[in-house]
Amino acid sequence: MRIRSLFALLVLLALQPGLGAHEVPNEVTVLAYLKPEGQVLRFLIRAPLVSMRDISVPVSADNYLVLSQADAALTDAATLWISDFVKIYENGQALPPPAVRAVRAELPSNRAFSTYDSALATVQSPRLPDTTQLVWEQGMLDVLFEYPIQSDRSQFAIAPGFTRLGLQVNVGLRFLAPDAPERVFDVHADVGIVELDPRWYQAAWLFVKEGYWHILDGTDHLLFLLCLVIPFRRLRPLLVIVTAFTVAHSVTLIASAYDLAPDSLWFPPLVETVIAASILYMALENIVGAGLQRRWIMTFAFGLVHGFGFSFLLRERLQFAGDHLLSSLLAFNGGVEAGQLLVLVVLIPALGWIFTRVVAERMGVILLSAIVAHTAWHWMTERGAVLAGFPWPVMDATAWAALMRWMMAAVVISGLLWWASGVGRRWEGLKD
Repeated sequence: MRIRSLFALLVLLALQPGLGAHEVPNEVTVLAYLKPEGQVLRFLIRAPLVSMRDISVPVSADNYLVLSQADAALTDAATLWISDFVKIYENGQALPPPAVRAVRAELPSNRAFSTYDSALATVQSPRLPDTTQLVWEQGMLDVLFEYPIQSDRSQFAIAPGFTRLGLQVNVGLRFLAPDAPERVFDVHADVGIVELDPRWYQAAWLFVKEGYWHILDGTDHLLFLLCLVIPFRRLRPLLVIVTAFTVAHSVTLIASAYDLAPDSLWFPPLVETVIAASILYMALENIVGAGLQRRWIMTFAFGLVHGFGFSFLLRERLQFAGDHLLSSLLAFNGGVEAGQLLVLVVLIPALGWIFTRVVAERMGVILLSAIVAHTAWHWMTERGAVLAGFPWPVMDATAWAALMRWMMAAVVISGLLWWASGVGRRWEGLKD
């Protein structure tokens, strides 16, 4: 009987919405300021109280927060949910846990965090009166943390551990260094350690890793490389083809980073559709027979499209480049090249073994290319359906100007391709 009664009680508690565990919020926005001053680093945070789960809070009979008794609960929430998971570094060394200098429960309508000065003044001002009708889950938590530092001229970095506050956490972080422009970061995922004012080599190393892992993680680009390798399993022709691809995607990636690409909503699905079509074309060309001269030209043309695909990945990451945009882009391309070389080193002997031990070469080329073509066809149709949902772009004066710029660029690129093709033919003639 006791076991039955206990079981019934547990079921009853589980069915009571007010007594169950607090759910993780779907989407959370966090605003933050970091400002080093002298030997103190001030860290201002505004986060929704609904994210501070399982905190014992004083409430009135009407379920409103008793603000005069809430400081301890607010401090606990700030420590347990923010400072314990946010790590700040000075010159590569983690700073000690911060002191909580001020906490404040605030109405969601308050706009004090639009500037650093107003945010600091608000969090340090007297608490709201108890007559304020504020439910814990509807309010905001403003916190002022202070870290001891050696100098405000040091190199600072942060690992923003806010992902546990919600299923989707959007962080707006502003870094205010002395005698330097304000740096704004818009973070939507766990990005690891972020250098707030990176040196060129720090930014370069970050983007070398980005490019390297993007190639290894990107199914589209791996299949494209596979199509390049299948008919040409010798290093020299592959170096020509892969170099053409690298040069091409570097051109459009840099152009996109400098806002020279269309920013319309239809453009990303268009690029993704053309990328799938490029894989399909390469696979079909492998089946009917691929020539080196035509292959590197087509690889260059499709590489221009793949560069736009790379730019979509980097659109958010480029905020971590600091003042080193161009060097970061070149570093990303270097990482992509390193990843491609690794893929070549693995694919060339693997395909050679398959074509000598498993299946005849011509049959193997057809079978592998057909599998890739089947996959690319499904990608192209699915992405094309998404693209078809967008209306045709309005050709106003701005659109025509952009189209003319890209047409002129296409003419220049075509001329370079024609010249390089002639040089290649003459070089091959001299060799013969």
